Amino acid sequence: MKKFSLTIILLLLPLLLSAQQKAKYVFYFIGDGMGFNHVSVTEYWLGHIEGVFDSRPLAFSQFPVLGWAVTHSASNLITDSAAAGTALSTGSKTDNGMLGVAPDTTKLESIASKIHNAGYKVGISSTVGINHATPGAFYGHNASRSNYYDIAMEIPGSGFEFFAGGGVIECTGEEGDKASVYDFIEKNGYVIAEGMDEFHGMKAGAGKMMLLQEDGRMKTELPYAIDMKDGDMTQADLVKASIDFLYDGDGQGFFVMSEGGRIDWASHGNDTKTMILETLSLSEAVAEAVKFYNEHPDETLIVVTADHETGGLTMSWKSGYDVYFDKIENIGKSKDFASDEERRAMDEASHAAHIGWTTGDHSGANVPVFAIGAGSSLFSGRMDNTEIPKKICEAMGITF
Repeated sequence: MKKFSLTIILLLLPLLLSAQQKAKYVFYFIGDGMGFNHVSVTEYWLGHIEGVFDSRPLAFSQFPVLGWAVTHSASNLITDSAAAGTALSTGSKTDNGMLGVAPDTTKLESIASKIHNAGYKVGISSTVGINHATPGAFYGHNASRSNYYDIAMEIPGSGFEFFAGGGVIECTGEEGDKASVYDFIEKNGYVIAEGMDEFHGMKAGAGKMMLLQEDGRMKTELPYAIDMKDGDMTQADLVKASIDFLYDGDGQGFFVMSEGGRIDWASHGNDTKTMILETLSLSEAVAEAVKFYNEHPDETLIVVTADHETGGLTMSWKSGYDVYFDKIENIGKSKDFASDEERRAMDEASHAAHIGWTTGDHSGANVPVFAIGAGSSLFSGRMDNTEIPKKICEAMGITF
């Protein structure tokens, strides 16, 4: 009996330790629009390009903890990104189109603010505009997600140490008649670096920083992975820069939110190969966090999820049991840069590959939650998306 009890304890010990360990370093990845089938299609694509009759795992699909999240908003069974971002950042439901506020417009506090107030450094990054719905939900408050200028003007007030990614949408207002958001950010103590070379040259001594791509003040998102040229900044670069800027040895911990925003955009366009490469880009970014986790396994938590599913994606088309990834191999650009004729050819290639899309918008499908590290056992099983930020705070020992 004693031997049997000892065996049970040894088997349960990893989960018990995971629950007891306090997360000091937290990575929160949000694959915008990434449903279970986005992961499956991408894994089978990897198997195809490796020449095997099988799938190949992504960096996060190998995590030991798997859950799934319900994504409806307060107003709709199918959420938009603003309401979903608010749920993932504040632990509260709101109406579609609203950002960082309750349906009655009461301001909600994000976990990034809670964590920052608890003494941790904070980094927010995205492959799309820093004042877009998902990143904006971690510092902004507005009855309309479309008030980009006002949302961006809240960046300095957050006090967060690091912002990175695409530029600011409508940085001088919708009509171009307002003071530059970038000037306001700099006046409030942020150093703005454009490109990785400037980042490495300017980070020393900078208390707070915003990292944009080269000529980033003139742009609002990173290029799609399929359209990238040598030297273009990737989501993995953003994560590496976040770690580089926020990690200070054995001192302060940090919280990093990193969004792969263009998975959603590619899925809205039913752009199969572009979506696959964006999902791979997210995987490569997560791999950078995994490297950090391997050096600090007892103090690091990585959570990967999505705000909603986009496109109603399925690895099937009409009928049959075969998929033909070779039909999309030769596509070399995103639909953003394709002519109408090329767009039609891309759609036909997806159908020929037997990759199906049911909508050009979001769906109500539940989304995956992958986790590893300190407190990761909290993320197993079915949950509402509002529970995810609460569980992150619990893992860190922070009162929600």
